Amino acid sequence: MQRIRPFQLIFSLSFVIVSQTGLYGQPPVSKVTADVVVYGGTSAGVIAAVQAKRMGNTAVIVCPDKHLGGLTSGGLGWTDSGNKAVIGGLAREFYHRIWQHYQQPQAWRWQPRSEYGNQGQGTPAIDGQQRTMWIFEPHVAENVFEEFVAEYGIPTYRDEWLDREAGVIKDGTRIQSMRMLSGLTVAGRVFVDATYEGDLMAAAGVAYHVGREAGSQYGEQWNGVQVGVLHHRHHFGAVAEPISPYVIPGDPSSGVLPRVSTDPPGEYGAADHRIQAYCFRMCLTDDDRNRVPFAKPEGYDAGQYDLLLRVLLAGWREGFEKFDPIPNHKTDTNNHGPFSTDNIGYNYDYPEASYQRRREIIAEHETYQRGLMHFLAFDPRVPTDVRAQFSKWGLADDEFTDNNNWPHQIYVREARRMVGSYVMTEHELLKRRETPESIGMGSYTMDSHNVQRYITPEGNVQNEGDIGVSTRGPYAVALGAIVPKREQCSNLLVPVCLSSSHIAFGSIRMEPVFMILGQSAATVASLAISSDADVQDVSYDSLRSRLLSDGQVLEFTSELPPGKGSVNLPSLPGTVLDQSSAQLIGNWADSTSSGSYVGPTYLHDSGNGDGHCTATFTAKLPDGNYEIRLSYAHHANRATNVPIAISNSRGPTKLSLNQRKAPPIDGLFVSLGEFEHNQQHPLTITISNSAADGFVIVDSVQFLAVGSGE
Repeated sequence: MQRIRPFQLIFSLSFVIVSQTGLYGQPPVSKVTADVVVYGGTSAGVIAAVQAKRMGNTAVIVCPDKHLGGLTSGGLGWTDSGNKAVIGGLAREFYHRIWQHYQQPQAWRWQPRSEYGNQGQGTPAIDGQQRTMWIFEPHVAENVFEEFVAEYGIPTYRDEWLDREAGVIKDGTRIQSMRMLSGLTVAGRVFVDATYEGDLMAAAGVAYHVGREAGSQYGEQWNGVQVGVLHHRHHFGAVAEPISPYVIPGDPSSGVLPRVSTDPPGEYGAADHRIQAYCFRMCLTDDDRNRVPFAKPEGYDAGQYDLLLRVLLAGWREGFEKFDPIPNHKTDTNNHGPFSTDNIGYNYDYPEASYQRRREIIAEHETYQRGLMHFLAFDPRVPTDVRAQFSKWGLADDEFTDNNNWPHQIYVREARRMVGSYVMTEHELLKRRETPESIGMGSYTMDSHNVQRYITPEGNVQNEGDIGVSTRGPYAVALGAIVPKREQCSNLLVPVCLSSSHIAFGSIRMEPVFMILGQSAATVASLAISSDADVQDVSYDSLRSRLLSDGQVLEFTSELPPGKGSVNLPSLPGTVLDQSSAQLIGNWADSTSSGSYVGPTYLHDSGNGDGHCTATFTAKLPDGNYEIRLSYAHHANRATNVPIAISNSRGPTKLSLNQRKAPPIDGLFVSLGEFEHNQQHPLTITISNSAADGFVIVDSVQFLAVGSGE
């Protein structure tokens, strides 16, 4: 006789009255059932629940969070969006609702709308044509998530913590229910783990990885220990002089300063247990009407910042580089520099830690970061010019009002990562191989923050693990990356702690991508329910059809609208190599924000002129003489002195280009001159950001045969 699977029957949800604050104040319940059970109140979790409801299923959110939205409402208002053309579906609807809020005059409480301008990351913050806004205040994002939950009538059980030891009840490969430490039991047909930690996934017996894989495991260049690789300016090479890690500079016998590890960093490319650093994305303001001065936290120890003091005394002054402006005279403040808000090395045990230990880690991070700001603003040893600037800032009094104006969500940049049906690696992100069964797209740089701070063989302090490698355009995320192996669990989806290598996760981990994957996960769940199938058996054709009808972007080609100002490469004469053909070194990011450009995107550096970014184009042409033209998207924030080196049989030719000026040829190209090309000494064009005084743009190089009439 055929056995009926648990939850093969249609469940009805026990409905209760839901307010903006969830189920607070309602009579306690002991059991809840729903078709789709979402564990985690992150942005992905809310979007997953909304999609499940839209597809006609009952859904419930159960989460340890008190506030919905995770990092999106927890201070990360300067959206790490990459190419916005691939953000569709409910994720784009979220940013549309943000735009709607800021259309209201009352939204601009602390500054006029005209004063804020249109500042954004790579592209304008406010896109009136697309009716989206990408930069926002934390409380605005949280309100949007609360509106989603209220609008769709999604019961939300907050401050509910999974019993990780014995709370997941399975029948074979299927989760029947999960029990919270409060005693609440939640039963469902399909479960979605939308936490940053992957607790449900782990408790369900699904395989996962913590730390960096060896580069050899997946054949990756950018995975494993990256000793000697310095991509951004978040390292001690950015300081004018070497910095000693010892209490008495240069004397190892005097002991080591706080927050420097004495452990060996490991061999290049080796696997290790370490994870990239966490921090809080503080919301700060310099508006005295809304400013709470930096207070000395309990347990403050000024000696914890002695290493930073040495950096400052050596002349380093980049402390405000990541005070990114969001509306109403506020910031999303992120890590920048060799010693900043990233609490390097203090989170290694967080992914697997008990709840109590996690609370201790979070508290230590808060003390460290509050203390850091107090130190910079008020410690008399800090140079006067630094103190004068930092003391003008403080926490925003109208944000995180129930948590002493401190973000309620620590930035868990990486914790567990599932080893699922398909593992995303740098090969998929760099388009070295095709990604099967796309369920959405990412596009941000492969970005890992520092993992450790160690002592070099020369006796200096250095950071390791900070990597920034452009994906050279959008990439697809595979269905198999959110699906466990069948033998481990057949009714669970994991859109946040998905199946990915460490370095690939460095790009996928962006909040818009989590929302995209949350919607796709709920779509898989709903189709599995409707066909009474395991999640591994959902028809991709059916899934793809539904995702496209719901506005998800699954491919990015020249036929898709890449943004204003794009010129199709085939329409141009001669031989044109766009940015995807360049050999890139350093941290280049895609953009479509301004000017004319070739192909779907162009690249820009971080605008700091550090000399760590180069892009080299190598011609593959018949022998002959060629006029070389360079395209770039001009803007007032571009560099006036972009270094360009052209090499051929006659040696190098060095030029400097002002990218603030509009290109003279069709508003797209500038001519660099005529040059000989032959097979023995091919033409190469290298664009650098060395000492550049603004953003450097890399778009395309055009070769026109001299006398060809092209």
